[in-house]
Amino acid sequence: MKKQITNEAIYDARKLGGGKMVVLGIQHMFAMFGATVVVPLITGLSISATLLFAGLGTLLFHLLTKGKVPAFLGSSFAFLAGYAAIAPNGEADKLPYACIGVACATILYFILSALFKCFGAHRVMKFFPPIVTGPIIIAIGLTLAPSAINNCSASGDNAGLSWLVAITAIVIIIICNIFGKGMIKIIPIICGVIGSYILAVCLGLVDFTAVKEAAWVGLPVQYDNTVFSVFTNGHTDWGLITTAIITIVPIALATMVEHIGDVSAISSTIGKNCIADPGLHRTLLGDGAATLLASLFGAPANTTYGENTGVLNLTKVFDSRVIRIAAYFAILFSFSPKFAAVVSSVPSATVGGVSLVLYGMISSVGVRNIVENKIDFTSMRNVLIMALILVLSIGIAYSTAGAIAFTIGEVTISLSGLAVGSLVGIILNAIIPGNDYKFQTDEDLGANEIQKDTREM
Repeated sequence: MKKQITNEAIYDARKLGGGKMVVLGIQHMFAMFGATVVVPLITGLSISATLLFAGLGTLLFHLLTKGKVPAFLGSSFAFLAGYAAIAPNGEADKLPYACIGVACATILYFILSALFKCFGAHRVMKFFPPIVTGPIIIAIGLTLAPSAINNCSASGDNAGLSWLVAITAIVIIIICNIFGKGMIKIIPIICGVIGSYILAVCLGLVDFTAVKEAAWVGLPVQYDNTVFSVFTNGHTDWGLITTAIITIVPIALATMVEHIGDVSAISSTIGKNCIADPGLHRTLLGDGAATLLASLFGAPANTTYGENTGVLNLTKVFDSRVIRIAAYFAILFSFSPKFAAVVSSVPSATVGGVSLVLYGMISSVGVRNIVENKIDFTSMRNVLIMALILVLSIGIAYSTAGAIAFTIGEVTISLSGLAVGSLVGIILNAIIPGNDYKFQTDEDLGANEIQKDTREM
């Protein structure tokens, strides 16, 4: 059943003093922080830019949704497969190309936003049922798994120590999630990072040279990391741009459905119909606009954060101003290179341990999506769609080439397994008879939510 929050409870929350509002805002910032900074650690994107555009993206989202949805926007894990396909080793010269793909993916957000406005959710979501989005989400996690294992390993004499650090991160995350209370249960990722980081320091696996040399204050955005640098450096790779667009854009099909799940979860938590007011068309527009802004300046794609929804449920304070305070603090921290250097000093083993959990959680969310929606696998239609999505996505990713490449004129286009699997699944769902999926509306939230959390523990 959907929770009902009395008008008196909402009124009392808004009568909080400035000091309590600031403390609650800092709590929201810490709730999102652990997952948000892991994305740039994994991809090689700028940590400072990530924090800056998480804050700015949140403020933009609140502007476009009239401040009616208390959501924080942080780094999206769903796009990790896209970054890995274009810049598998975090190459600085290739990351802007991946960002171009993410920027183009936001076009789908804007299109879906317009469709929701014109036709309503029931008609639009018929093209993106769980039998399509569930396997896509499963494939995202599975195709990322090898990178997590590689991060957990180290060459030479440090191999055993690296795995010790990685396993420590995993154990702490599990303990905090299963046995933790209050805020500890909300931030298991950052607890895992801190605990394994301390162990790595004790084992001599952390180099603090960059931390000592970093300035306390500096600009969070470097021009060479932005999308604009690709078109002004004199050697634009149009083939890689095309590949990035075709590879990354289909990922948005899954993240948009995940976004709808987040808005549904927020509606249940605060007892307000956010799907009707301000409406999915506004929330999708806000999410897409925030991601577009971030990607243009070399930051990861943004998404609404389940961790912060958990904090809302914990505190029962639903005032959107508290979320905006968290955004202001994220922006403030983004202007400290010293802070970014500390985060960058986290060893790869810690990142690997956290990634093992996160990537597994991504696939688990896809499984949950299928189970909660009670997909009928006695139907050969559903079996075929899921089978082809999984086999194409994972099979191509693990093949020798790692992608399907072909040349049009002088441009070489490379399609990742995820891109092929997503496109095939959407097309098959549209043309094979028997699509009886009905999108759950706000009244059905308690019975069947399409919830995401590629980050939530």
